[in-house]
Amino acid sequence: MDFIQRDTITIAKDLLGVRVLYHDKQQTYSGYIVETEAYLGVVDQAAHGFNSKRTPKVESLYKEGGTIYAHVMHTHLLINFVTQLENIPEGVLIRAVEPEEGVEAMTANRGKSGIDLTNGPGKWTKAFNIPRYLDGSKLNEGRLEIDTKNRKYPQAIISSRRIGIPNKGDWTYKPLRYTVRGNPYVSHMRKSDMLPPQDTWR
Repeated sequence: MDFIQRDTITIAKDLLGVRVLYHDKQQTYSGYIVETEAYLGVVDQAAHGFNSKRTPKVESLYKEGGTIYAHVMHTHLLINFVTQLENIPEGVLIRAVEPEEGVEAMTANRGKSGIDLTNGPGKWTKAFNIPRYLDGSKLNEGRLEIDTKNRKYPQAIISSRRIGIPNKGDWTYKPLRYTVRGNPYVSHMRKSDMLPPQDTWR
């Protein structure tokens, strides 16, 4: 996965269907990314790097593409993949995952089952038991990995506005959220729009 030579929107779409894995001491967790959001750095009013804002909390966002930017929002750990050259604070938020390996452990970690297991940005990280200290580390150099060889490909991708972005001018409405059409693990998915997971992939 090239996190440097391509624009962030292209990467956000290409991550749909990529297999994400986390290995803790007991267990391997894995699943397929079904929902992402692109954050376009200094110009994007909703981005943590808007106006080149730089604090210790967002420092990882300024690292080289392929770095993990982990931050806490409303007590939930959110995982972003940095997407550009150093000092260009753009990234992709991984919002939801279709679970594959380790479902029993995920259910224990979340106290939930079914689609509610991993259908949100703080839900899948809790299900996968991901710790905040991964912030600033590189993908595929530690316990959090992506597998682009054994991946899936969406039947169709839907673009829509990002979730939970009020009062950010035009950026509230820009269609920078990408989802696998019909996949039931996408957050805020209406029941009437859900398809069996296997039917959402090519």
